[in-house]
Amino acid sequence: MAIGKGTKKGKKINQNKKKLVDPFIRKEWYNIKAPNSFTVRKIGRTFVSKTSGKNIASENLKGRIIDVSLADLNNNEHQAFRIIKLRVDDVQGKDCITNFHGMDFTTDKIRSLVRKWQTLIETNVEVRTTDGYTLRLFAVGFTKRRPNHIKKTCYCKSSQARLIRKKMNDIIVREASTCDIKGLFEKFVPETIGRQIEKECHGIYPIQNVYLFKAKVIKRPKTDLTKLADLHSGGDTREDVGEAIANAYDEKDKDAEGESTLVSEPATEEK
Repeated sequence: MAIGKGTKKGKKINQNKKKLVDPFIRKEWYNIKAPNSFTVRKIGRTFVSKTSGKNIASENLKGRIIDVSLADLNNNEHQAFRIIKLRVDDVQGKDCITNFHGMDFTTDKIRSLVRKWQTLIETNVEVRTTDGYTLRLFAVGFTKRRPNHIKKTCYCKSSQARLIRKKMNDIIVREASTCDIKGLFEKFVPETIGRQIEKECHGIYPIQNVYLFKAKVIKRPKTDLTKLADLHSGGDTREDVGEAIANAYDEKDKDAEGESTLVSEPATEEK
């Protein structure tokens, strides 16, 4: 055997290994506040790395997008199919002040609307609000059978679909360009724009299930802290903590105390 071969040297143990540190030690938590258009204002918490040197925590929070179900914001489970997007525009103390950023439908809601034997009419248009926001709004509608309809299907002609699409664009621009972004988002929930489209397009071809199913903010003006303060002024800032449930044992104890007081009272005799 050659000299120096076959001899195995033991591996050196590295004693200078870094200790594992919990990453959340370097984080701090902030509350997320929704605008005063909603019932529940404190919608959750988010964390960020603590301020160190030029890395400022409040600046890292600005611009974050939060997706929240409208059912959680308004305590109404029937509005769960609508997702509201909020953007952090300012940080005050431990509170993240948010503003409207967009809206979307859940996938199951959109798929439940699509059916056979009818025409789907979809459109999108860019609008500018009075306070300088530019949004792209997406709308969808479906043809429906007339009262004395005999055919199984209710397809419309391509020329009718073009007219309906043009009418939808005109109504959306008219309704959205006369209000600010807060007023526009307040129109989404009761579907006032969708009902107006159904009413005005009935003469071309009857349509149903007209929704503005998506809204995207394309351009936004410079953040105005005064308007942002007005958006969050007043209203209830409570959290969604649920309802109190009565304890069955407490009720039994109260009943037992009531019975004992009745028994302990002395009977008065009439003379």
